[in-house]
Amino acid sequence: MSFASLGLSLPILDAVTAQGYNTPTPIQSQAIPAILEGKDVMAAAQTGTGKTAGFTLPLLELLSKGQRAPVNQVRALVLTPTRELAAQVEASITSYGKNLPLKSAVVFGGVKINPQMMRLRQGVDILVATPGRLLDLYNQNAVRFSQLEILVLDEADRMLDMGFIHDIRKILAFLPKQRQNLLFSATFSNEIRQLAKGIVHNPVEMSVSPRNTTAETVKQWICPVDKKKKALLLTKLINEQNWQQVLVFTRTKRGANQLTRHLEAEGIQSAAIHGNKSQGARTRALADFKAGTVRILVATDIAARGLDIDQLPQVVNFDLPNVPEDYVHRIGRTGRAGASGQAVSLVSADEFEQLSDIERLIQKLLTREIIEGFDPVHSLPESRLDTRPFKAKKPKKPKVEHRDGQRSGTHKQGNSPSSRNRNRSRSRSAATAK
Repeated sequence: MSFASLGLSLPILDAVTAQGYNTPTPIQSQAIPAILEGKDVMAAAQTGTGKTAGFTLPLLELLSKGQRAPVNQVRALVLTPTRELAAQVEASITSYGKNLPLKSAVVFGGVKINPQMMRLRQGVDILVATPGRLLDLYNQNAVRFSQLEILVLDEADRMLDMGFIHDIRKILAFLPKQRQNLLFSATFSNEIRQLAKGIVHNPVEMSVSPRNTTAETVKQWICPVDKKKKALLLTKLINEQNWQQVLVFTRTKRGANQLTRHLEAEGIQSAAIHGNKSQGARTRALADFKAGTVRILVATDIAARGLDIDQLPQVVNFDLPNVPEDYVHRIGRTGRAGASGQAVSLVSADEFEQLSDIERLIQKLLTREIIEGFDPVHSLPESRLDTRPFKAKKPKKPKVEHRDGQRSGTHKQGNSPSSRNRNRSRSRSAATAK
């Protein structure tokens, strides 16, 4: 199958060819025709499957046939969970739409809002946005959606994980009811299906990989090691294996900064990327990493799905994630589009519970290799594969801030204001009865 057989026009096909792509991936061959037919789509696709082109290419095709966006209006809206992913999606739209007279823009927090407002007031055909900044712009009358034709939710599961559900519902409330809806997610969890009920209508549903599986092209293994020796072990692996481009995940921002300083002190060019870094610093770190001037990019999970790096050979879990699904998303940055890669996890004894959860999720025991000179004093227990299915998580009750500064759900029985009032009433009644 070729891209030409999917119904794309020559200007888009030329742009695809210029990017070096000849054959569509499975998600592209399924999603593109359905979207071009105007159908709503629910697609389960992990990172590295070509899902971004799976919706940007037909989006460009459909919009190229209509009238340009009027002042302040948007014809297609793409919502993403992170700034990095928003920038990557917009870059994809720019590359594939370079031969078309369409305008696109990307808006996210962490940068000045005024240039974004000025850009939107001219009208854009495709807007890529993170939910929070989009609400800010809408509330300041910088953008309107009465002409909206298509809505895309990219990495919807990540948006739910990051707590954007209330923002998404606010955004849905001011969009026109008649529109085409495209929902892309790494998984179809119960929460995603619940969200989808209020968005997509009679969708074409597709899935290109089983839920929570890892790519066969990724070699996965773990190094048991004491926590205090992790930084030294990572340095040894980088130097002895001559790794030139490594994405390293830490659990905390502080840990990312500490590890970066350690690697720099060892003469290894490194940079950290996490939520406390300014958008400019994050963008520079990623650009330097792609260019090869930075060998090691140390990231928290904010980068797990937002980074688009071709042929990334190594991913290292310096710390195991607390959420086992994040392991799948982290190592999905390597072994993409059929390329080989490896994912190494440095695991200390106190992370055995996280390791067990990960192995249960992916339904395989990870190969262990102890590196000479790094035998752990605190041994990592042997794993046994738990084949029981995971139970669906109960949705958390929203915490409502009260005037007295306390949150609902936090009062101990008999100690809430209402309980105290009831107790006083009972005391008065008892006194009267006496």
